[in-house]
Amino acid sequence: MNTERQHNIIVCDDEVDLREMLQEYLQKRGYAVRLAENAEALYALVEESEPDLIILDINMPGEDGLMALRRLRMDRNTPVVMLTAAGETVDKIVGLEMGADDYLGKPVDLRELEARIKAVLRRHADPVPAQATSSGSSRVPFGDHQLDLDAAKLLDADDVEVPLTAMEYRLLKLFAENKSRVLNRDQILEQAHDRSWDPYDRSIDIRISRLRRKIEKNPQKPTVIRTVRGIGYVFDPDN
Repeated sequence: MNTERQHNIIVCDDEVDLREMLQEYLQKRGYAVRLAENAEALYALVEESEPDLIILDINMPGEDGLMALRRLRMDRNTPVVMLTAAGETVDKIVGLEMGADDYLGKPVDLRELEARIKAVLRRHADPVPAQATSSGSSRVPFGDHQLDLDAAKLLDADDVEVPLTAMEYRLLKLFAENKSRVLNRDQILEQAHDRSWDPYDRSIDIRISRLRRKIEKNPQKPTVIRTVRGIGYVFDPDN
């Protein structure tokens, strides 16, 4: 008997055929799926019951997926997989900058979508185990902020939690475990993510840029997570 909890997914897309196809496919694989035809319907479903994951189309009439993602990220970190039109690189980049957990191009490959869903849910449900620092504390300073490894939270100078996606937490934890060590993009991709990446994918740069806006006094001149030109990045809290 399978006792694993059924995950609740919302599919938000203005194409009725696609919504229903994704619902049928995912329900057959054990997911509970609710459908929304636009952003307002999505918000109503989220308020009714918090989902485990949202599949969100970017190109919708009215309030598009990027606007909906921005609104969602104001007060919740629900995992979001964006659907983008083929070749819309700019949309992918903006979506990642705004906190999307993953993206998939249309037409949707159902098996790949299922794999992405499983990977995102796994990252959110099974955070990397915390390790104490050499001083015995589970808090690692990132500028004026602190990463609490026990609670898997980023705290500002007033001990107020700063929202993080699962990927952002994994990046900060990876840097905390490799203080003053230069990490190239391949190392970061391998250790902070768990799916195959295009070697030209800018996702790591984009997410580090988002992190800098949260932890650096001047994100344009970062001092905590610095770029090592031609190599990668280094976490240098004592710089």
